[in-house]
Amino acid sequence: MEPPFPGMDPYLEDPGLWPDVHHRLITVFCDQIQEQLPPRYRAVITPYVAFESVEIAPVRKIAPDVAVLDRDHLNLPYTGVAVVEEAPLSPPAAMLVPVEYGRIEIRTVRDQTLVTAIELLSPANKRPGLDGADAYEKKRQEIFFSTAHLLEIDLLRGGKRPQVARPLPEASYFIFLSRVQRRPYIDIWPLSLRTPMTPVPVPLQAPDPDVRLDIGAAIRETYRRARYDLEIDYRQPPPPPDLTPDEAAWLDAHLRACGLRP
Repeated sequence: MEPPFPGMDPYLEDPGLWPDVHHRLITVFCDQIQEQLPPRYRAVITPYVAFESVEIAPVRKIAPDVAVLDRDHLNLPYTGVAVVEEAPLSPPAAMLVPVEYGRIEIRTVRDQTLVTAIELLSPANKRPGLDGADAYEKKRQEIFFSTAHLLEIDLLRGGKRPQVARPLPEASYFIFLSRVQRRPYIDIWPLSLRTPMTPVPVPLQAPDPDVRLDIGAAIRETYRRARYDLEIDYRQPPPPPDLTPDEAAWLDAHLRACGLRP
């Protein structure tokens, strides 16, 4: 089945799906780019581990370490009954668990010079705090002071956006491109739920021309191959539930027109 949205499918942002989505998209991105590169470059996937906050709910009963025995069976004197009330709340625990992701690095053959770094942002990159967005921003600044280009693809509506000097417009998703020769200026593409994604440039070393990355085509290919349509319930709102009233109304009408909502 084809994805029902013209660009990014917001249901793919589900925390339970996103690690798989990220892995598959990075692979398709890398293959797209490699097919276009001159022989002196290679696109490689560099894995890294991020700690994501997930809810851990109990899935099975655990045998207790402490047994509670009836005094009548132990022949001990009876001293009364201790009544323990059940806890009024039992929410699942939020825990940080390691999740493997990957970034794409375009490097020159043999001398392995980093030419372009491509980041598909994960929730850990956007989580406020020293171990989240702050740590990602530090790595980002290191690339800004290097001779490498940086292409950032933000397909997550939640969390903290990569830092820029001026306020960003309202949009669901963003693409940021920092070219070495144009710093500190950054090219930015705001993306809407309603419009298709046009290909974006991936710069190389001068005088080699840019290659192109078709993010929309990669999303469609990934969706078809992974059969995400079998997992997603389009009758429910997409996570995170922060669509504007206008976006929510459009999404509802669009899914009804696609036959995915009654």
